Amino acid sequence: LVPGGTNAGTDPDFGAYNLTVDSFCMDKYEITNAQWDEVYVWAIANGYSFDHAGLGKATNHPVHTVSWYDVVKWCNARSEKEGRPGVYTANGAVYKGGKTNDVVQTTADGYRLPTEIEWEYAARGGGASRRFPWGDSDTIQHARANYYNNSSDSYDTSPTWGPHPTYDDGTSPYTSPVGSFEANGYGLHDMAGNVWEWCFDWSPGSEGRVLRGGSWNLYAYFCRVGCRFYDSPDGAYYYDGFRAVLPSGQP
Repeated sequence: LVPGGTNAGTDPDFGAYNLTVDSFCMDKYEITNAQWDEVYVWAIANGYSFDHAGLGKATNHPVHTVSWYDVVKWCNARSEKEGRPGVYTANGAVYKGGKTNDVVQTTADGYRLPTEIEWEYAARGGGASRRFPWGDSDTIQHARANYYNNSSDSYDTSPTWGPHPTYDDGTSPYTSPVGSFEANGYGLHDMAGNVWEWCFDWSPGSEGRVLRGGSWNLYAYFCRVGCRFYDSPDGAYYYDGFRAVLPSGQP
């Protein structure tokens, strides 16, 4: 449960911010390859179609190579599989196939992607004016997250350089099992690094959908809670994943 409220402060790099949300529940881990596969198989048997089947380094690693279109359809399938209504519609019907920019996020009590504001509010973990999801330091190290250290940022104080040495086994991607690092104040793991996480929103002034949180192959710069990235909604890469929320705040 992520309690509703307002988190306002001054981000060390992005300045003043003010985030207000209603309470919601959020997956404590990034969606794993095993979770993806279970819902994907059900979805294919129940009228859904996807552009990408999803990949993962292991069953307990995050799913990757899934587009924004794929993940919102997957959220609908997860909802229907559990007897919940689908949140996303296209042309007035539950969104199950194809690619369209006319996807509507309804208020139905099913699984969906977080909005960008919800994601950042959750990543801050109840603490104000943070650079990273943890609250005791504005620095980052490989002990805290799976990312690529090039030591170009003053706040990256990791003694190990390059990809995370524990997960650099010579075969990309160098993802880590979900939950490998300490949770933030809301009990959420991997809000920095591992894989980028899709959000619902369009990036302002762009043709892309928002991604947050950084990834295993990028620098500490991108792991900051205030950092925004984006990609085409049909992009599917080995550094993009997601987690879902329930807007009612009830698991």
